Amino acid sequence: MAHGLGNEALEGLERSCAEDDRIVSAPGATGIERIEARFHGNAFELHRHDTYAIGVTLDGVQRFHYRGAVKHSLPGQVIVLHPDELHDGGAGTEDGLRYRILYLEPSLLSDCLNGTPLPFVSDAVVSDPRLRDTLLSALTPLTEELDDLFVADFIAQLAQHLKRHSGQPAKPMGKTAWRAAALARDYLEENAERPVRSDELEAITGLDRYALSRHFRATYSTSPHRFLLMRRLQRARRMIEMGEPLAETAVAAGFSDQSHFNRHFKKAFGLTPGRWAALVRKRDA
Repeated sequence: MAHGLGNEALEGLERSCAEDDRIVSAPGATGIERIEARFHGNAFELHRHDTYAIGVTLDGVQRFHYRGAVKHSLPGQVIVLHPDELHDGGAGTEDGLRYRILYLEPSLLSDCLNGTPLPFVSDAVVSDPRLRDTLLSALTPLTEELDDLFVADFIAQLAQHLKRHSGQPAKPMGKTAWRAAALARDYLEENAERPVRSDELEAITGLDRYALSRHFRATYSTSPHRFLLMRRLQRARRMIEMGEPLAETAVAAGFSDQSHFNRHFKKAFGLTPGRWAALVRKRDA
């Protein structure tokens, strides 16, 4: 598991890897680096970095030394490595290894936790479907950039998972900020066709982005990012029902391209936009 592979490290890695071994990097986001890696045998020698390394094993067995012990992660398990802890990494069997991982600047967690100590998860391999699914929401697919609203909600959720596994008591949220949540909701409704940044919602509500994410979820059972996404998809559905071309619909509804639109539409409604359009046409025939 490597962090911040520079040219020198990458060249050395390429010389030692099998033909199908590779690293795929995702578009960058401030404080977050994401990769998918495929390896056979030992991939990385002992090293340390100044970020959290948190990932999901997808195929094979992930084997690494960490804090004086040999660890093994199986498909679906989560790996949590604390900043500045020495570790190596590679495949634990001849079948090879595939995993996705993100490297998180501790300052992002620190900001979210309002100065409380950074969580230390003593068990580097964790079986937790909720934590796994939260991670995969940021790691699937790797081809897309992370939206600013998504990042705020993702960090807020991840911080709670890490605190839980570190044994830190959960801090009571206190009284739900209903008015702030409603202000954010109205603003998202009015600006659903363009990217909305977290600092805009902070200015509107008076809450920081992580607190707003928690209070918005408590009020509406979803995140600001998800709420905005669903408003876009609802508009797209209305446009499809009016017979608008799918490519124009994707752009008008605020999606970066048709692939991005197709993926989110199917995830929300269980059908591709094209299939939805065909069924609507049958209804109107």
